[in-house]
Amino acid sequence: MKKLTRILVKIVMGGISTAAVTLLLVSYWSTDLRADETDAKNILKAMSDYIESQEALSFEYDSILEIVTTDGQKLGLASSGSVILKRPDKIRATRSSGFADVEIFFNGKTLTLLGKDLNIYSQIELPGTIDHLVNELKDTYNRPLPAADLLLSNSYEEMMLDVVDVKDLGSGVIGGVECDHLAFRKKEVDWQIWIAHGDHPYPARYVITSTFIDGGPQYSIQTRNWKTGNKVPSKGFTFLNPTMADNVDLKDLEGTDHLPGHFKIGGAK
Repeated sequence: MKKLTRILVKIVMGGISTAAVTLLLVSYWSTDLRADETDAKNILKAMSDYIESQEALSFEYDSILEIVTTDGQKLGLASSGSVILKRPDKIRATRSSGFADVEIFFNGKTLTLLGKDLNIYSQIELPGTIDHLVNELKDTYNRPLPAADLLLSNSYEEMMLDVVDVKDLGSGVIGGVECDHLAFRKKEVDWQIWIAHGDHPYPARYVITSTFIDGGPQYSIQTRNWKTGNKVPSKGFTFLNPTMADNVDLKDLEGTDHLPGHFKIGGAK
C-alpha cells in the first residue's frame, strides 16, 4: 500500500490525465495486491476464529439497506440496533428504523419476533443452535439477522465459499479504530470488510454489493461497543411479554419487515 500511496502522490503533483490514472490503478490492482491474497485470508480467518471463540458477545450497529427503484434511483433505508449472543443457542437482537421496531428472542427452543410499535408478537418452535436459527431465518422466513454471516460457527468457510478474487487494501479507520481493509468477489456479489487491529479483531464494518442488479445496491453494517465474556448479559433470551402484547400469526406480524409497507418488490433487471 505504501507503493500505491507514492504513485497517487506523483499523480496528484504531476497532473497525470484521468485515463492514465485508471491504467495505473488497474495495473496495480492486478499485480501487487494479488500477492497479498494470503495475508487477507489469514486476517479474515483470525477474525473468524476470534468471534467463534467467544462464548458470549454483544455489539451495537448501524446499517443501511440500499434499494434501486424501477426508474434507477438508489435509496438507502437506515436502521440501528443491538445483538447479544451466547453460544451455542441463545440470541437477542433489536432493529429500529423509521418504519419498523422489532426485537428477536431465541432461547434454543423458541423463536419470538416482537413488533414493538404495534405491541404484537409471533412465536415459532425452532429448536437448535444459532447456526440453525440463522439459516432458517434467512432461507425459510426471509428475516435475516443483522451481521448473521459474521456470527456463524463456521463463518470463514461460509464467507469464502465461491470467492474468486481477494484483495488486501491496507488500513482504514472505522469509528476511530484502525482496521485492516479487505475486499472479496463472488459471481453475483462483491463484499468488503474492515477488521479491527489488535488482540480483539472484531468486524467493524461489512459491506455487500450486488453485481447482478442494475445500480449495484448494497447492504452495509457498521458495529461498535463490542463486549465479550462476563461483560455480556447472561439472561433475557426468553420472551416474557411484560407489555401484554397480542400473539398473532407470523404472516400478520406487521411492523417488522425490512421494507416499508408502501414499497413493492419488483424483478431484477
